[in-house]
Amino acid sequence: MFSETNANRPSPAYDMTIMPTLVDIAPAPAQVADLVAAGLVRAVEVMHAQLRTSVGEVEQLVRLAERYHGKMLRPAIAMVSALASDPLSGQAKPISETDPRFHRVATAGAVIELIHLATLVHDDVLDHAEERRGGPSVNALKGNEQSVILGDYLLSKAFHLCAKLDAEAGTRCAIRVGEITSTVCEGEILQLSHRGDAELTRDTYFNIIERKTAALIAVACELGAVLSGAPQSVADALYRYGMNLGTAFQIQDDLLDERLVGKPLGRDLQLGKLTLPLIHFLETGGTEAQTVLAQVRSGAELDASARRHLVDLLERAGSLDYTRTMASDLVADARLAIEALPDTPARAYLLDLASAVIDRAF
Repeated sequence: MFSETNANRPSPAYDMTIMPTLVDIAPAPAQVADLVAAGLVRAVEVMHAQLRTSVGEVEQLVRLAERYHGKMLRPAIAMVSALASDPLSGQAKPISETDPRFHRVATAGAVIELIHLATLVHDDVLDHAEERRGGPSVNALKGNEQSVILGDYLLSKAFHLCAKLDAEAGTRCAIRVGEITSTVCEGEILQLSHRGDAELTRDTYFNIIERKTAALIAVACELGAVLSGAPQSVADALYRYGMNLGTAFQIQDDLLDERLVGKPLGRDLQLGKLTLPLIHFLETGGTEAQTVLAQVRSGAELDASARRHLVDLLERAGSLDYTRTMASDLVADARLAIEALPDTPARAYLLDLASAVIDRAF
């Protein structure tokens, strides 16, 4: 798909008419939704061009990585943040598709999405995952060696893309993206160091998810503001918004996995990964908690019956309610972070999005 001879052929994996995005979490006002949709199309075009290659073997791997796309959350939220910051940018006209700032923000979104894809490819290797988004993972199809190099390739393409921005924007983007990529790696190392740690503390848990998940969302918000021309104070506020939103998003994922699905819970236990409901439950002590501790240490996978029983235990111990409360508190902090931004449809949408994160069913 990304070869020189077929670079102009549209990709079904990037069909923006069917790709879910932020609007599946919270409906956006028309003036926001239209520009965000256009921004996603631009981001995809930029990624398409950046990943073009004449090496067939590399093209094949890149095609497999396409399936790792989800809601394009990071490019989308970068564009919404730019729109929310725009009134403070000092520009005479608002951001539009013909504005150079629009292309800068879309490009930064593409950079962050490439880094996100790279982390997913690497995560599947570390977790020995055989599936991703309903299909075989890259490592299941091509082995760990090619998967590791593919992740590295995506990272190198992301930083190369930063350099294609104009001088000042490219430098600011590269510096922040470099810092955040290091933060993500630190989070991964921290998580690996605590695999099978049945005494994992809440502080360490939050340190891991803030670095692994929330940091990329936060920098997407920040760069949306920076590349729209807004003051640094606005970019800092949006970074705080994104950090709280991203942390709440991950906690809600933990809650959904354990309340609605159960299956990832068994997989997490097998891998020695503790989520917030489990940490809270284990801290309550008792015979049942000791049994779960033993399962964590053994690395044994739970069957369907055992998973259902554990979810019942979490419910009765109040661990699911506790997790929901923590997510709600983070959402409140996210909303507070952008309270001083101008009252615009984009700001209103960021507020709605924060609230919707804990109400979503996926």
